[in-house]
Amino acid sequence: MVTDDLNQLYRSYSGCAASDITELPSSGSNRRYFRISGLQTLIGVSGTSLEENRAFIYMSDHFRQKGLPVPQVLCHSDDCAFYLQEDLGDTLLFNAIEKGRRSSSFDENEKELLRKTIALLPVVQFVGAQDFDFSVCYPQPEFNQRSILWDLNYFKYCFLKATGMEFQENRLEDDFQKMSQLLLHDSSSTFMYRDFQSRNVMIRNNEPWLIDFQGGRKGPFYYDIASFLWQAKAKFPDDLRQELLQVYLGSLKQYTSINEDHFYNQLRHFVLFRTLQVLGAYGFRGYFEKKPHFLQSVPFAIDNLRQLLHEDYPEYPYLCPLLKDLTHLSQFYDEIQKRMLEVKVVSFAYKKGIPNDSSGNGGGYVFDCRALNNPGKYERYNHFTGLDEPVIRYLEDDGGIVKFLDHAYALVDITVKRYLDRGFTNLMVCFGCTGGQHRSVYAAQHMAEHLYSKFGVKVDLVHREQNKEQIFNSTL
Repeated sequence: MVTDDLNQLYRSYSGCAASDITELPSSGSNRRYFRISGLQTLIGVSGTSLEENRAFIYMSDHFRQKGLPVPQVLCHSDDCAFYLQEDLGDTLLFNAIEKGRRSSSFDENEKELLRKTIALLPVVQFVGAQDFDFSVCYPQPEFNQRSILWDLNYFKYCFLKATGMEFQENRLEDDFQKMSQLLLHDSSSTFMYRDFQSRNVMIRNNEPWLIDFQGGRKGPFYYDIASFLWQAKAKFPDDLRQELLQVYLGSLKQYTSINEDHFYNQLRHFVLFRTLQVLGAYGFRGYFEKKPHFLQSVPFAIDNLRQLLHEDYPEYPYLCPLLKDLTHLSQFYDEIQKRMLEVKVVSFAYKKGIPNDSSGNGGGYVFDCRALNNPGKYERYNHFTGLDEPVIRYLEDDGGIVKFLDHAYALVDITVKRYLDRGFTNLMVCFGCTGGQHRSVYAAQHMAEHLYSKFGVKVDLVHREQNKEQIFNSTL
């Protein structure tokens, strides 16, 4: 039994038998972890891949010598099938930032943990690579075309084909070849962690410690920052992601000169590649190994992919349209739609009451347009609404409604962005005036068009007193 082997190893290291051996929750790897209590509490590891175990043992020792925060391997069996390492506790970074992940609103303590982790990454990549023997890396000593095509074909065979989509394999392979060339454009002798994400960082005494780096190899530094900041279930808001990118660049510049324009242009290819690699892994673990919790992460990765494709990738003329079709498959699209924000924008007359919020949220913004100059005072505008050119010209020439809407846009934009980050599904924005015909209609129409243009969300526009409705469909 595994526990007997670990107990024997523990006895040989500590001089006494373990008092308790408890298996810890498993991950997606072939390794099993145990907390071993006794004279000293340690973590026992059993791994079926001896080459991978040897790689981890070497890396841990090397990184410790470089002063990096990694668990120390204290002893191992002769064949490296089992080893003991120090116990870093139970707090994963992934769990330490759970509140932020669930709400997409990260507090200062969570942000500081993320900043420390991101600032540590270039240290691992550059200092960790000094005097490193990459020949021990498993299964590949470096990130090369072969390993890139392995991952892309992993996506093709384990995910794309599993969806039932039809595609032209030769054209897809052409774009895969192009992607591999772009990813290898910048050569680097740095250590590529390969699975740098919040589940592989532990927090000990409020500082990040690195685990599960045994898949590392020589490779470009873009890969790891893409892995971390675009992790499927991390749900980092874009403003936080940009802040962390600046922290990373500040740390990176201590080791190498950086052209930021080139950095961001190259990074976008790694983000797309990493997203495809993750989908391949989810497909293999979920569809083929029948592990349902991996499939639960697929909608988050598909949502990441959908967001990435808002930016054009002209380098991949066949792949990108195919990926857009993938994000619209019903099994993914329907799930994403459930979490998509719909904004209802209404114009109304105050004398007939403020509109009810049918979503059950109890209402949202209500803007009072009655302080603005009213074209309804003039008979020549009585037969027009805020959608007609004479009224539009009157209101815009006066200028008051333009400034009014600028302030309204700023307020609503903040809310829409936060609602999108937090996965909220309904927001109501109402504009009222005396008769619900001119000012409120103009304002509601422009707000609806503004929100659809800026955020691509579904907007249900209702001019209540005019009995008119218009739907702006989501650009999902």
